[in-house]
Amino acid sequence: MTDRIAYTGARIFDGEAWWDRSALVVNGERIEAIIAADSPTDAKRVPVGGGMLVPGFIDLQINGAGGASFNAAPTRDTIATMCTTVARFGTTALLPTLMTDTPQTTRDALAAGAAASDIPGFLGLHLEGPHLSLARKGAHDPALIRPMEEDDLLLLVEERSNLPVLLVTVAPETVTANQITRLKEAGIVVSIGHSDASYAKVKAAAEAGASMVTHLFNAQSQLGNRAPGVVGAALELGSLSAGLIADGVHVDAAAIAIALRAKRGPGHIFLVSDAMSPVGTDAQQFELPGGRMVYRKDGALRLADGTLAGADLTMIDAVAFMHRTLGLPLEEALRMASLYPAEAVGMHHERGKLQPGMRADFVHLGEGLEVRATIIGGATAFAA
Repeated sequence: MTDRIAYTGARIFDGEAWWDRSALVVNGERIEAIIAADSPTDAKRVPVGGGMLVPGFIDLQINGAGGASFNAAPTRDTIATMCTTVARFGTTALLPTLMTDTPQTTRDALAAGAAASDIPGFLGLHLEGPHLSLARKGAHDPALIRPMEEDDLLLLVEERSNLPVLLVTVAPETVTANQITRLKEAGIVVSIGHSDASYAKVKAAAEAGASMVTHLFNAQSQLGNRAPGVVGAALELGSLSAGLIADGVHVDAAAIAIALRAKRGPGHIFLVSDAMSPVGTDAQQFELPGGRMVYRKDGALRLADGTLAGADLTMIDAVAFMHRTLGLPLEEALRMASLYPAEAVGMHHERGKLQPGMRADFVHLGEGLEVRATIIGGATAFAA
């Protein structure tokens, strides 16, 4: 009995190029090779019946799914529910994201992450706050937003070793350049978000070690003719990658197209879902910590005052939006959901491509971009 499988009958996108009349050979949890479909092999052949095999999607910002909210219940069970739910939509790795909350909830979230290493799809944690700007708070609870103290920093540094990836979103107004450097030196990915900072302040944060911008255009200082702001810094500074909520609600399609043309590398713009608990369910409303209600309508999630509160979005929907609405080549839209987020958190050595030695995390898509199956670590996590 062999655990080697040769998937046949679909076009294969390895993250760089398309392969026709080929087979994807998986050996346990890893990709072994891409071979000609008729090549001799003792691997078990599994015909998939057309469509495409593509790298699995990596979601670096997701607050909930399947009725579970990481803020409401920062537990291992919530992480498992989120991972299982979004596997239906092609996500093979994710960072459960904690919005601004109390110090105790943050500690609970970190403990849950430390206990979740065996859950298929779990990649680490994203702490979005509480060290943000009140001026750009978005749906975050202003009563809980505060500057970073020494104890906050030491907790993050201590917990880093318990997680494959730890990403923190901060505003340079509430976190010093020295603190950013110390976080970076501890192996923590620092992202700038919910910030009203100037271009110069963001540049200083990038020089100190910040390497990302959270949900480009949203909850940050905009690009002006004499004040480039966070948006201008994200596009101009090649060291910064930037997440994007591509749902046609958070950012206008024309603004996305302009940003894609303007972004200086090697950093890339990549896709995030920013999904909340209703994703994968029929729920029409839910409650944020503190009792604020969020309502689901017309493809958006909003507070009663109209403020956007996360997104009603899946990664495959974001890919489809970039391809169909923006006219982006499908392979580039796929890279925005797989390779580019892997690069942003330093995991591109094993994720984001279907090449020998990489993790066997991939998605079987139909010609209409419907998710037919999701494979995580060589095992089927979802099959339609």
